Amino acid sequence: MSLGERVQGMVELTRFGNTVAAGVLTFTGAFIAGFSAGDALAVVAAVVATVCATGAGNAINDYFDRDIDAINRPDRPIPRGAVTAREALWFSIALFLGAVVAAVTLPVLAIAIAVVNLLALVAYTQLFKGLPGVGNVVVGYLTGSTFLFGGAAVGDPLGSLVLAVLAGLATLTREIIKDVEDIAGDEEEGLRTLPIVVGERPALWVGAVVLAVAIVASAIPYVNGDFGLAYLGLVLPADAIMVGASVQSFSDPSAGQRRIKYGMYLAAVAFIAGRGASIVGITG
Repeated sequence: MSLGERVQGMVELTRFGNTVAAGVLTFTGAFIAGFSAGDALAVVAAVVATVCATGAGNAINDYFDRDIDAINRPDRPIPRGAVTAREALWFSIALFLGAVVAAVTLPVLAIAIAVVNLLALVAYTQLFKGLPGVGNVVVGYLTGSTFLFGGAAVGDPLGSLVLAVLAGLATLTREIIKDVEDIAGDEEEGLRTLPIVVGERPALWVGAVVLAVAIVASAIPYVNGDFGLAYLGLVLPADAIMVGASVQSFSDPSAGQRRIKYGMYLAAVAFIAGRGASIVGITG
């Protein structure tokens, strides 16, 4: 492999799009929590920590999952030979160190969230992934906590709590659907994921119920009067996309889990719009 192919492989290890999205979610959490110009450095540090930690978590996951990926995802960097397993391991360590350096500049609560998340990322594949539903809950927590982390960076983690809950529950549903999609490789490795233990359709129904709770939670900012019509006009389509994705997952899990991700992003935009409208005094 050439140097360019190796660099490309390392970028792919981080799931670059998802990693950047995680940084955007942290910024969103800070924005919704009401950051000011004086918080700019803290927000930048939080975003950098999130990007590094997410990239590191994805890389270490590929390191531990290299045998499963040879079955489920043979196009990923390690199975196709773009990056060696050892290179992936050291790359993930370097990114984890970058996350630590950025995080230690933040308030104590933000550091505490970062420590918990870093430990969860490292332990995920070896301890949690193969336990029915537990690995899914961990990934859901990690996604939701990006918003709490952004809020904590500016001193108000609860300012983004509803969005964190919505994102965490929607991610839990998406992870269950992804386990249905990956069932062949997971069975080969002897993992005990939720669809392997309870069956594919019961697992998908669990995901649908969890998603329903997330959709109910999405109404709270409007019902409480925190956000107005700008929020409602975007969160309702986001909810509709996620409901449609949950239904689709029963026939096409791969397409269903992708559509849930799009709905989650639109829901995050709804919170940004709601917060922005409240800043300029627009209500509904």
